[in-house]
Amino acid sequence: MESPIILPKWKNITVSGRAASGATTLSKKLSEKLGWKLINGGELYREYAKKNGIPLAATTQSEDSYHLELDNFIKEKLRSEKHIIIESWLSGFDAQNIPGIFKIFVTCSDDNIRVDRIVNRDNMTIEEAKQHLKQREEENIIKWEKLYHTRDFWNPNLYDLIINTYTSGPAETLKVALQALGYHS
Repeated sequence: MESPIILPKWKNITVSGRAASGATTLSKKLSEKLGWKLINGGELYREYAKKNGIPLAATTQSEDSYHLELDNFIKEKLRSEKHIIIESWLSGFDAQNIPGIFKIFVTCSDDNIRVDRIVNRDNMTIEEAKQHLKQREEENIIKWEKLYHTRDFWNPNLYDLIINTYTSGPAETLKVALQALGYHS
């Protein structure tokens, strides 16, 4: 792997977003462009769920302690390492008050596009994707509210950059993020 590109103001990046918003795509592209290590919280969670026999649709069945362990893992990585990108639903929320972290929130203002992305990614019908999206987000919000005593996970004031993928594709989204980070090729 090539040497990571140094961004003088930032030691790490978080990318957060709701399901099928484009956060994973942006994270991968940032990792490739900057030569930074990518840690995907969703992959960590899916690995945990598989290992413990938890259906992916049943997020509320996973132990609270796992969610807190994952949060602590993310916070420790952000504090102790450099040149990493952590992508997860709550990584930007977890990064609050940790200096040197650029927090990106990726959103898609059209839920039909998010549903279409899930249909194509997970080989579901449109109705299955709609139900999956609704159920997964509702269950997560309930669980997180219980764990963290807030519903403010995606408050725009918590983030340094908000990108709406309804109005921009992957290349444009990457360009916007790189400009905001102060990257000049």
